[in-house]
Amino acid sequence: MDLKIKLLKWTAGIPVAMLKKETAEKIGLRAKDKVSIKTSSGKEFSTILDIVKSGLIKKKEIAVSSEVKKILNLKRGQKVEIKISPVTKSLFYIKKKLNKKILSQKEIDKIIDDIVNNSLSEAEIALFVSAMYKHGMTFKETLFLTKAILKSGNKLNLKRERIVDKHSIGGVAGNRTTPLVVSICSAVGLTFPKTSSRAITSAAGTADVIETIAKVDFSMRKLKEIIKKTNACMVWGGSLGMVPADSKIIQVERMLKIDPKSQLLASIMSKKLAMGSNYILIDIPYGKSAKVSKQKAKELGREFIKLGKYFKIKIKIVLTDGSQPIGNGIGPALELKDILDILNPKKQGPKDLQKKAIFLSSKIIEMTGKAKNKKSIEMAEKTLSSGKAFEKFKQIIKAQKGSLKKIILSKIKKNILAKKSGKIYEIDNKKINSLARVAGCPGDKFAGLYLYVHKRDKVKKGDKILTIYAESQSRLKEAFNFYKKTKIISKK
Repeated sequence: MDLKIKLLKWTAGIPVAMLKKETAEKIGLRAKDKVSIKTSSGKEFSTILDIVKSGLIKKKEIAVSSEVKKILNLKRGQKVEIKISPVTKSLFYIKKKLNKKILSQKEIDKIIDDIVNNSLSEAEIALFVSAMYKHGMTFKETLFLTKAILKSGNKLNLKRERIVDKHSIGGVAGNRTTPLVVSICSAVGLTFPKTSSRAITSAAGTADVIETIAKVDFSMRKLKEIIKKTNACMVWGGSLGMVPADSKIIQVERMLKIDPKSQLLASIMSKKLAMGSNYILIDIPYGKSAKVSKQKAKELGREFIKLGKYFKIKIKIVLTDGSQPIGNGIGPALELKDILDILNPKKQGPKDLQKKAIFLSSKIIEMTGKAKNKKSIEMAEKTLSSGKAFEKFKQIIKAQKGSLKKIILSKIKKNILAKKSGKIYEIDNKKINSLARVAGCPGDKFAGLYLYVHKRDKVKKGDKILTIYAESQSRLKEAFNFYKKTKIISKK
């Protein structure tokens, strides 16, 4: 049935359409059904349907939320074809994966197309994520998934010789090296267009941290302007339409709190390829409470190298210690405080975070041929200690419509004191990330934790070992109760 578009000042948070009751009955639709909207240009999108009885919508109209308007570029009064969304073949392919079968490029392409077109619900995407998590994927399937995700969105074409990138697979609390590495490397003349996801299982992602002082969502045109001006950026990848399928899958992963290996590989590679990066450093932290063991880290590294060879880009893998948190702050604003204290030559930031940032930066400098061996470390150290990296960071933040305002931490806090003297022998990354999330991270930017100790540190009875910050008393109470019930920091 052909209907006219009615635009309302209506943002639902998810794509939604509304029909008058009589019109819906004529087509055979009910509330919560999926309806397909097709434009004259052939662009098609599926969305959830709501039904109204009032005179708000006429019989020959369909009202759409702002999300649908944006996706299909709809105009008021535009004619569109409306029909019941058919059961997609993707569901059969997802069931195939649930039955431990191997998927072809065509089948994976169809699943990814349907994710982008909204033909699969969040529950159906969750089935796909669960199937990948439970049964894994072959290298070929991972390659097919990478290509399908990459094909689903826009690409950045900077036409520069050396475009670098860095990625950590995450899982380590704190560990906010990216803003430091971007600042150091772009200050020595490397092009570093850094897109980041928001946190999936951790207390914060780089986008969550930078968002405390600057914008992270930009159009592709504006992004190019920022890079032209500063040689770098630190933005949220989800706003660029580069890998829309990946963004939707990550949303579901965040709800499920799982991160399948094949999706992790495809997600990272597709984003780097979309940005045109040709020198990529992958940081894989391993350890008891990290995402992977040392053996798994090596296996993952080999798969990244194979993908790099296929796509003809240079990839270097570094395996790093992920057995405990890095830095002191855990949570968006608290991690930013660590970054600013390291960048500012007049201040003193956490040494472990600084050391790792210099190490990662030197590896990128070495990969691109800017300097070799010890010279690359010296270059990274000098760029940081001289304040050049700090000036570059400030330039990037200004270009992203931000400012280095003073970070005022929440007054709603609770200090955790050592009950007895001893030596710290374990800090569980997963549990401390969970504690930060209970406190409100990453949504509450000023929530989080400040860690005063690390493994092998000696503490006396009454010493501060941790401060919990929250933006409400109820959140603080929940976090403190979680801490009391959970063994996060162990002493001997």
